Amino acid sequence: MNIDYNKSFDAFKALGVKNIEEMYGQHHANELFKKLETGKIGEEEFYQTIKKYIPGTVSNEQIEHAWNAMVLDFRIDSLAELERLASPYKLFLLSNTNSIHLKNVGKIFAREVAKPSLDVYFSKSWYSNLVGLRKPDKEIYQFVLEDANLDPAETFFIDDTKENIATAVEMGIRSHLLLPGEKIEDLRF
Repeated sequence: MNIDYNKSFDAFKALGVKNIEEMYGQHHANELFKKLETGKIGEEEFYQTIKKYIPGTVSNEQIEHAWNAMVLDFRIDSLAELERLASPYKLFLLSNTNSIHLKNVGKIFAREVAKPSLDVYFSKSWYSNLVGLRKPDKEIYQFVLEDANLDPAETFFIDDTKENIATAVEMGIRSHLLLPGEKIEDLRF
């Protein structure tokens, strides 16, 4: 999926949030966003808390729109690559996400792809907000390894965040850091 964090940063700034980049980004999250991504708070608590950083009055829908601005579209070639890889390999999805983004991703997927959900590409999917853990914390990797009965040495992890890769490598999982502009279909397995 194509994601552009700057679109959400710009949208939150337009609402009046001055320090959004300090609160959330690809490589970090403050406690509010960590709690949202681990399901420890729900959407309503998130909206009410983020409103404290916004001067004036804004609606939950405005905040939802700003938060979802980063979620763009699906890369059809990448989805085709997942289909190709599913024959020789078991594929799994581990995603740091939250209920707001997950609903939005579902809507975008339904609009762009003629399949019931993104999960059809994977043997199993784990979303941080549903399992209560998030990358790069070791606990989520251990949870996935145990839940899927995976051997770290026989597991190959792909991610676009250095911190997530570092933890996987530390746990003995072979890994690849996707560089900006690099896509899974560029890799050779």
